[in-house]
Amino acid sequence: MTSSIYETAEPVRLPGEVSVVNAGLPLFATAISDQGRPVVQLDWRIPGGGDPAVVAALRRLSGPKAALIDAANAEVYRRLDRGAPRVTGVRPAAEVVPPLADGRLILHSGPAIDYRDACDPLRRSMRSAVCAEGWATDPVQADALLASGQVRTESANSHQVVVPMATAMGPRTPVWVVELAEAGIRAYAPLGQGSGDVAWFGKDSPGAIERLVLLRDAVGPVMADALAVTGPLNVLSFAAQAVAMGDDVHVRTQASTNLLLRTLLPALVAGTHPRRVEVAEFLSANYLLFLSLAMAAARALTAWAGQVEYSSVVTGMSRNGTDFAAWLAGPGVEWQYWKSPLVGSALYQPGRGDGDAAPDIGDSSVLELVGLGCACAAGSPAVAQMVGGTLADAARLTEQMDLVCVGRSTRFTLPTWGMRGSPVGVDVRKVVELGITPRVTTGILHNSDGSGQIGAGVAVAPIEVFIKALMDLDARIPQ
Repeated sequence: MTSSIYETAEPVRLPGEVSVVNAGLPLFATAISDQGRPVVQLDWRIPGGGDPAVVAALRRLSGPKAALIDAANAEVYRRLDRGAPRVTGVRPAAEVVPPLADGRLILHSGPAIDYRDACDPLRRSMRSAVCAEGWATDPVQADALLASGQVRTESANSHQVVVPMATAMGPRTPVWVVELAEAGIRAYAPLGQGSGDVAWFGKDSPGAIERLVLLRDAVGPVMADALAVTGPLNVLSFAAQAVAMGDDVHVRTQASTNLLLRTLLPALVAGTHPRRVEVAEFLSANYLLFLSLAMAAARALTAWAGQVEYSSVVTGMSRNGTDFAAWLAGPGVEWQYWKSPLVGSALYQPGRGDGDAAPDIGDSSVLELVGLGCACAAGSPAVAQMVGGTLADAARLTEQMDLVCVGRSTRFTLPTWGMRGSPVGVDVRKVVELGITPRVTTGILHNSDGSGQIGAGVAVAPIEVFIKALMDLDARIPQ
């Protein structure tokens, strides 16, 4: 007589402790967590949003076309990681950006936009720039000139110029001149305006206009004289030191600014400009001075990387407060557009909130593409304050970037992230497959009243613009 399975099998014993990994709706993970049990939510998403055409493009770009793309990406990564941009001087913009020498032209942040369609902070900054150039006596007159087209506007990024937040600039604006000698490339960015009553925060007040005049007449010449004494300086060597000191070199540039000013100090003290004391007072309070210089260095690197054909690496992101643009490496590659997002994970000034915030704006997102900004969040206490309060919270931003990048920096190493290099080279294939877009640490401007910066936070780039870039790449690469 044979025994039944019920007589020989071990009795079922339920575990005393249960740990859960949930893939799918976070609602289930929340329910388990509410009961005090350990649970891990797996952030899994359908590749390409489940769109058959996008999934097919991903399959081709990660399969038959992958060898060509990966070879191009390796060269793009090398250029982003190893290029050594140097600041060689400070010059009036019209002397180094030829279009500015031809008539009344204002360059602005983000992709090109008609003045009448621009957001309120950008229009205010344009009016301040027109007044600082002496083309109008007040913002009302400047508004009329801009609205009628008597003063033209173009995207700064289209001319190898990058400008932070709502910056608009004219021919006499002093700019950093950054050279990438190994590639014969130059890039430019205006000297930082500092904080408070300033046009780059979306203000057209008398104080904001006066600050632009101060930069033109005093700060620019003093800085030009100092750099003539020191000679060219390696911009990203300052950034690399600053990252180890807590800067992300985007929302926080205190360390990098101090390192730059320490190097310039002997030449600044030896200067003879009659307003040098006034300039010193300005520089001592401008803790964001290094920001636009780092942006110019990053723009030089992405311009060099952008010469490589058939790469899936993003070499441009830019926002004007209305549109968000992104583009891949490759000669003549078209920009792709989507609506500029609001800034999340925000810390607002007292009395301010989401309803006051303008959408994401500025060219500073170029920093995230070379290993700075959110790529360095793991080492930045300033970023940690915006995303939960701990460095572990900030590290999650760096880890997300790491998932969609082709490599890690050999110069920006993060002591609080195991001395690993920050992620470099956003791969559009990984972005679309995983549904993880670049995050951008940034300031927040008021959307309508001209009161300037009201907070800071982390903007999430819209996935749609990367899907469009992916489909364009698939169409461009030969079968």
